Amino acid sequence: MEKAISFLLPLFALALIITPLVLMIKRKHDGKTVNVKKSILLNAGSFIGVMVLMSIFVPVFAFAAEEGAEAVQTVLGVGDGLKYLSAALSTGLATIGTGIAVGSAAPAAIGATSEDDKNFTKSLIFVALGEGVAIYGLLISILILFS
Repeated sequence: MEKAISFLLPLFALALIITPLVLMIKRKHDGKTVNVKKSILLNAGSFIGVMVLMSIFVPVFAFAAEEGAEAVQTVLGVGDGLKYLSAALSTGLATIGTGIAVGSAAPAAIGATSEDDKNFTKSLIFVALGEGVAIYGLLISILILFS
């Protein structure tokens, strides 16, 4: 029973999070007007609701699983949680910065290349520098995780 719940609970959470997006795409495909702001708020609300439900129910299942276990398991402390959070933030914020950098540099590079073919290598360097930010964020998160 516990294995079924631990398997179905994430699937249920995923379905709750994806449902507003699927409904928005279906409405747009049918030719109906789509209120994007309402869809994003509904998606964010369902995500927050699912995370609250997960934080309530998952420790209950984990505690029930620990009661039946004979071996003593190590419990992660607050420091470990903050380590994982900081690694996730360094990677996530670096990739957001990369998206902003490449999103503005790539169209400029395409425009410069379309005017003169000699500008291709120069413009490619600027796009690659923007992508390097994501690699640096990934390296920082690896250093955080393995230190």
